Amino acid sequence: MLSPSAWIFDMDGVIIDSTQTHTEAWIAYLRQHGLDLPEVGSRMLGKHNDAIVRDFFCDPGMTDHDVYEHGANKESLYRELMAPLLEQKLLPGVREFLASHSSVPAAVATNAEAANVDFVLTGADLRSSFQAVVSGQDVQRPKPAPDIFLRAAAMLGAQPSSCIVFEDSITGVTAARAAGMRVVGVLSTLSELPGVDYAIRDFRDSGLDQWLLSCTIPSR
Repeated sequence: MLSPSAWIFDMDGVIIDSTQTHTEAWIAYLRQHGLDLPEVGSRMLGKHNDAIVRDFFCDPGMTDHDVYEHGANKESLYRELMAPLLEQKLLPGVREFLASHSSVPAAVATNAEAANVDFVLTGADLRSSFQAVVSGQDVQRPKPAPDIFLRAAAMLGAQPSSCIVFEDSITGVTAARAAGMRVVGVLSTLSELPGVDYAIRDFRDSGLDQWLLSCTIPSR
């Protein structure tokens, strides 16, 4: 039996409670382009930016460059909105959890753009808490494919079966399961996450440390 040897964290909804700000940024950006779409928040959750852009703009003639430009411009607006809120938007208890478990190798593995990852980790002074970072631009297949988690595990020198993933989306849970990893569901956005091994509202959860301490993972 293997005890967990590495943590892998999604970023949006796990490290930072960003769903509302991302939604506000998308709504504002879409309105700049004459679009007023329903269910913006639920349609973007857990997806790579390219997929979000193509869904929202629904233009078969859109080039890859167009997709990139729309995504980059929206993310710039997101960072502008989030900058004054960054510290207060960190998920409760996450800074303390990382500090108290600093002996466990940790990675960020997120579909988010690299610029957003840098913005959050540097702005919140959390960069030193992670030994590896994998963004949505670092793999060909974003979540729900397992690639991003497998790459993070390899960068940490950990077997996938010995990793614990912290995720807030169904897309992310699917990716982690496909990678052969166990999952702590973070219910910051959704009220439930099917298929997780343990669920928390945030990192102040009174049973989390006990669950992690008792957690063992079958070797393969």
